[in-house]
Amino acid sequence: MKGKYLVVDKSILPTYYEKVVEAKKLLEDGKAKSVSDAVNQVGISRNSYYKYKDFVMEMGSESRGKRAVISMTLDHEPGVLARIINIIAKFSYSIWTINQNPPMNDQANVVIAIDLEGGDGGLEGMLTEMKEQAGVLNVRLIGVE
Repeated sequence: MKGKYLVVDKSILPTYYEKVVEAKKLLEDGKAKSVSDAVNQVGISRNSYYKYKDFVMEMGSESRGKRAVISMTLDHEPGVLARIINIIAKFSYSIWTINQNPPMNDQANVVIAIDLEGGDGGLEGMLTEMKEQAGVLNVRLIGVE
C-alpha cells in the first residue's frame, strides 16, 4: 500500500473513533467547556480522546475533499514559508488562507487552508515534501472537507 491515509466506512470501526470526532465537535462548537465535559457527553474516556484526537477526523458530506487545513511549525528564518507556498503551487493547489502567529523562540505556527479542486491529487506527497524542507519542524493535516 502506497498511501498513509485510508477512507473507511465508519460502520466497520469501533464506535469510539466516531465518539472522538463528536467530542472534538462539541469542543469546537462550545457545547462542551472542557475535554472532560466533552468525553462525558459522548461516553468515552479521556485517554481514548487524547490517543486518537489527532488521527481521526470527519470528511465532509460530499466525500470528495474540497479543502484541506494544514498546521505547521516553522523556524523563523527568511524563505521557509516561501518554500512551503512554492510546494503548494507545484502540486497545483490554491491557497485560501494563511494564518501565522508572531514568532516566539524563533519558531512560528502557521495554518494554511488550501483548495483541493484542480490540484493533482497528491496531498500526501505534498505533505511529505513539506516535512522534508529545511526549517520545517512539524507538519500536520488538521482536516479535509
